[in-house]
Amino acid sequence: MTFSTKKQFIAGVVCPKCSKMDKIVAYSKDDTSYRECVSCGFLDEIRIASEPKELATRVTQSLSEPSRKVKLVDPSKPKPKL
Repeated sequence: MTFSTKKQFIAGVVCPKCSKMDKIVAYSKDDTSYRECVSCGFLDEIRIASEPKELATRVTQSLSEPSRKVKLVDPSKPKPKL
């Protein structure tokens, strides 16, 4: 994951040095990503080993089983005799 060369504030992030919230900007320079606090000057290289994994939800899961048809039965009607 690389950030834009333009500095962008990251909402809700707390600076690890001065503990102020919403003062961290993230940007990329020479293919390296950085985070920097505009309040105290803290600067750190962001090292991300791999892309974060997406959480499995009912929307993102692939269907491993084939779809099955469902027959709706009206409970007020009597069952037919076989």
